[in-house]
Amino acid sequence: MNFLRLLLTIGIISVLFSCKEPPPRPVIRLVPLPAEVTDQEGLFILKSSTKIGINSDDEQMRQIASLLAQHTEKYFGISNAIEGSKSGESGSVFLKLDENLKLGKEDYHLAVTADGVLVEAASPNGLFYGVQTLIQLMPSTSKQVTEIIIPGVEIKDSPRFSWRGLQLDVSRHFMPKEFILKYLDYMAMHKFNTFIWHLADDQGWRIEIRKYPRLTEVGSIRKTTVIGHIDNPTGTDTIPHGGFYSQDDVREIVAYASKRFITIVPEIEMPGHALAALAAYPELGCTAAPYEVATRWGMFNDVYCPGKEGTYTFMKDVIAEMTTLFPGKYFDIGGADCSEVRWEKCQQCQLKMKTDSMGSIHDLHDYFVRRIGKTLDSLGRELVGWDDIVKDTLITREVIMSWRGQTGGIAAIQRKVQTIMCPAKLCNFDQYQANPKGEPLAVGGLLTLEQVYNFEPVPKDLTRQEARYIIGAQANVWTQYMKTPEYVEYMIFPRAAALSEVLWSTKESRNYQWFKKRMLEQIKRYDAEGIRYCKAEFKAATN
Repeated sequence: MNFLRLLLTIGIISVLFSCKEPPPRPVIRLVPLPAEVTDQEGLFILKSSTKIGINSDDEQMRQIASLLAQHTEKYFGISNAIEGSKSGESGSVFLKLDENLKLGKEDYHLAVTADGVLVEAASPNGLFYGVQTLIQLMPSTSKQVTEIIIPGVEIKDSPRFSWRGLQLDVSRHFMPKEFILKYLDYMAMHKFNTFIWHLADDQGWRIEIRKYPRLTEVGSIRKTTVIGHIDNPTGTDTIPHGGFYSQDDVREIVAYASKRFITIVPEIEMPGHALAALAAYPELGCTAAPYEVATRWGMFNDVYCPGKEGTYTFMKDVIAEMTTLFPGKYFDIGGADCSEVRWEKCQQCQLKMKTDSMGSIHDLHDYFVRRIGKTLDSLGRELVGWDDIVKDTLITREVIMSWRGQTGGIAAIQRKVQTIMCPAKLCNFDQYQANPKGEPLAVGGLLTLEQVYNFEPVPKDLTRQEARYIIGAQANVWTQYMKTPEYVEYMIFPRAAALSEVLWSTKESRNYQWFKKRMLEQIKRYDAEGIRYCKAEFKAATN
């Protein structure tokens, strides 16, 4: 009897010691914050044996599933097979596309239980964003493991705005194709969906146009670049700066963006900021004098001539060729900061004013924009421009980017024009993030992480009906002083994360201190990705 008791005791002890402690529950810290997050009991353990199920075998579904599988392979060394399935198996990650779900284009539902993971949406866009959230539920560091612990949770999510943009100027400093692809990955990570690609300005033309080869042969290269800040230059370097994207490069980038549900909006500034084009084709200017690609920053008097028909032929040819590369419906012409000095003495401009009964030299700017608007309309594209063009009430299809505060945007809204709010003081990421003494050279001003986070795109005085014309906002990244991709990363992060929450999350949910706590996980992801970022707001946590 004593022997039996001893065996029983040994058995009980063996069972107790063989029981593993349950794995610790990960902290759920998501950026941007979803609309609804409900904690659920239990954990899901994702292993190499875990299948990723998809209920549709179309190309987009497989791409989304592949991006998830690539993440678990790259960061954790776990390979997951993708299989077609009508319903998720127990213990699987199941991606479900159901057009009958009463969800918006970018909405999704996500449920994690001990039995499996379900991500469902009515469109591939929403499914993609659900997967991006699922990735954030995984550990934030890169480490080879045998299993990934995902906390139980239920998420119902939808974005606040449809236009969630990041712009990048590659004219002032050219950025290699490989970085543009990374930039798109960074955007997807933060649920941005619109990339405004500033491809031409005074300091360089960056896209191949086969009908006009001199645009890249001549216009993509500047001989020198000013050293130091434009307000206090210390000289010029002796290094030519150049670079452009071939049409094959553009196709690759556009396809890459499409897989991440990002629309690329090409931006060719006109009628001002045209020196790079004029250096290549001087007949497009008012004086036809020898022009040179700008070697310093700022505004210049030499711009496109609106009095010559050849100018409009050139622009139509350029735009038509670009529309074969960019399938999105928007084309950004800028329209800001245009000097009218040359127009005042140009015979062709004066004749155009007389022929069309224009009362002011300013009318030429409106005329130019209107002509380009008609060209875009004929090519099935919609004009996007800065609020400098909002005064022209004859333009019928346009989107206004309100950069000089919000006044221009309000004026556009009163005309029932779709508007993007991007006031420079709160949305230009070329400003300092912290005390300039410890920061790399910037254009000036101070735009902190907290200021970006507290930016509200909808002015208080608008009615609910008027507010509907605000389709979103964007950050503008001007690269006068950003010479390298690393420099760009540092200037946009972590401010891009703050803007992503402004644009995705509900206004009522915003809380800066809670955002900073959640960002402690996000910056670990930046570290895992090798992203440079400003640590001014997180020094205590990152030291």
